[in-house]
Amino acid sequence: MLAQAVTYCLVGLEPRRVEVEAHLQRAVPAFAIVGLADRACQEAKERVRSGVASAQLEWPRFRITVNLAPAELRKIGSGFDLPIALSILAASRQLPEERLAEHVAFGELALDGRVRPVNGVLAVAEGACAAGIDRVLCAAESTAEAALAGIDVVPVRHLAEAVAYLRGERDPPPYVASNGHHPVAAALDLADVLGQERPRRALELAAAGGHNLLLAGPPGTGKTMLGRRLPGILPPLEVTRIHSVAGLLSPEHPLVLAAPFRAPHHSASTAAIVGGGPGPRPGEATLAHRGVLLLDEMPEFQRPALEALRQPLEDGVINIARAGGRALFPARFQLVATMNLCPCGGRGDPRAECSCSAQRLAAFRDKLSRALLDRFDLVVTVPRPQARELEAGRGEPSASVAPRVAVGRERLAAGGLERTAPADDLLARAVERVPLSARGRAKVGRVARTAAALAGAESVEPEHVAEALAYRAPAELAAA
Repeated sequence: MLAQAVTYCLVGLEPRRVEVEAHLQRAVPAFAIVGLADRACQEAKERVRSGVASAQLEWPRFRITVNLAPAELRKIGSGFDLPIALSILAASRQLPEERLAEHVAFGELALDGRVRPVNGVLAVAEGACAAGIDRVLCAAESTAEAALAGIDVVPVRHLAEAVAYLRGERDPPPYVASNGHHPVAAALDLADVLGQERPRRALELAAAGGHNLLLAGPPGTGKTMLGRRLPGILPPLEVTRIHSVAGLLSPEHPLVLAAPFRAPHHSASTAAIVGGGPGPRPGEATLAHRGVLLLDEMPEFQRPALEALRQPLEDGVINIARAGGRALFPARFQLVATMNLCPCGGRGDPRAECSCSAQRLAAFRDKLSRALLDRFDLVVTVPRPQARELEAGRGEPSASVAPRVAVGRERLAAGGLERTAPADDLLARAVERVPLSARGRAKVGRVARTAAALAGAESVEPEHVAEALAYRAPAELAAA
């Protein structure tokens, strides 16, 4: 006796169709899963057996072989529990096989038969839609997330509910989200930043043009505070699939509309930053896709992790290649970094004396390569604020800055804004005097275009190029 269920496994962020074939043979009872299943998938044998018994269904007393096809594709995770159980029940004629073939099944089974949610249900639902399958059987808690794919969701809380539905006996009860969930936290407001007009302007330019930003200066001047407020002036967007695969979605708020913001600790490994591990899984750079990746105290990060960001900063993708396969992750993020100008933090502060030796300064400088620093469009020194600035009222709020950013982005997207001849002459002289690399010249041109868009100008004038040149690496950082 043979039956088949359809599900999907995830390779990176992409769903791949998997046919779960269950074969029952008259022999000494046994249960085997084949098809390159990982440890979690192999352990489904115990969960499925216990779940079927808890649902008061008959466990077939046959030799059971479950094949996950295609066999060369590695199967990872517990989302195969539900399709394995349903294919075995269909092979033992406890539910109609043709009815099961109309659905994609995806979910983990508890020992008492409950169906638990699994990461990546949105990508699975999108794969089903692309294949022309109209319905997905999944855990009730995953209903809102799967429905984002525009598919009919059959929410089941227990294996018994799924079997009764497939038999046509009754439909599962509709899923109702629990009350009392915590509201989404509001974005941090720029009004909390006192003074720091030049860094605030750089933050607005970074938001409008999608530029990478480095904030350097003595400790306690507000560098981290500024970086954490960038998402509050970015426009809304949608990056739900990435967060679904990473298991970061809330059942009450399945649609990600705010710009992602990731701030990993400086002890994070290279795999944690760019992705990898078994699977492989997306890293912080991918979770920050179309949002902000903040590296607070950037020189404290491992140099290999920092250097691994150079390629995605240029290409916007991360290609993870392993012996068992490869995965392509999107990673078009804005990099915002903060750093002191020396190990002791006194450099650049007129009220403090730097106690670092030449050797310590050289070792500090070696933590950051020139190639990485050249990938920052905006480099700003953040000075210590004056007493009168700290005693002043609140600054301009994010609610006032965000509309200007949105208008600037629209003007940049519309095209135009060519450099005038005087602006070209100024940029050509800067290439020789600053000096600028070819990449640096292109970044200055992009920042100047953003400045023109925010100013409402018809073309890029010399003053816009001059402002962009002012945000290249300062002398304090170059000599640090």
